[in-house]
Amino acid sequence: MSIYTDQLNRKIDLPLKPQRIISLVPSQTELLFDLGLRDEVIGITKFCIHPNEWFRSKMRVGGTKKYDFEKIKALQPDLIIGNKEENEQEQIQELMKHYPVWMSDIYSLKDAINMITSLGAIVGKQNEAANIKGKIEYQFNHLTPFHSKVNNLPISVAYFIWNNPYMVAGNNTFINDLLKLCGLNNIFVNLDSRYPVVSEEDIITLNPEIIFLSSEPFPFKEKHIKALKAICPAAEILIVDGELFSWYGSRLLKTPEYLKQLSDKFLSLM
Repeated sequence: MSIYTDQLNRKIDLPLKPQRIISLVPSQTELLFDLGLRDEVIGITKFCIHPNEWFRSKMRVGGTKKYDFEKIKALQPDLIIGNKEENEQEQIQELMKHYPVWMSDIYSLKDAINMITSLGAIVGKQNEAANIKGKIEYQFNHLTPFHSKVNNLPISVAYFIWNNPYMVAGNNTFINDLLKLCGLNNIFVNLDSRYPVVSEEDIITLNPEIIFLSSEPFPFKEKHIKALKAICPAAEILIVDGELFSWYGSRLLKTPEYLKQLSDKFLSLM
């Protein structure tokens, strides 16, 4: 047995190399696949859509908030991997009574990279984790920030995650950290909530230059662009890939190139 510390600073006793793993977080499920695990992962959630071959073949134990405890019991996991924000506290606490549960807690790119390194060590894939970590860090270190053609000052942005009511990514979120790395100024960082509800008046008052409408968790469409254009006619409004802004596993390998494409698109619209 080995003792590992998760990102909630909890100590977990684990086998030297877990052989029966359940992942309760889509981005971390994809990471386990990209680390080279196959048969070791025996359970996932119904939202773990990447990779598709696991989505089609692995046992689904519920969603990210509510699980089928009988299915989990039948699988006899020797490790369950979760996340503080994505998983429901009461359900996770119940799982902790019966199984080793390793929890991530992600607020920044640095946290995500630490999670990748930690899980790589736990599952015996240190070299693979180091390779993914190195590629992500290199790409983000060479990320070209958004900039204005007019004055080269930081560009103001609002990142919407929900409609009716409007909800946005605020301060102390992984999404906000990526926005900062892009050189963007999130107009809603001074509100108390991490994911505040905002009014049309808030949007008009703060008047962002860019509005990003995320593809998840709410699936924004073209009709929502028209509605926000009526509120904020000067803003450039783009539907963006929510996975590439909020998945903090190996999908981060694709995020910097996507951010560059968004920057180029924004400049072409100015």
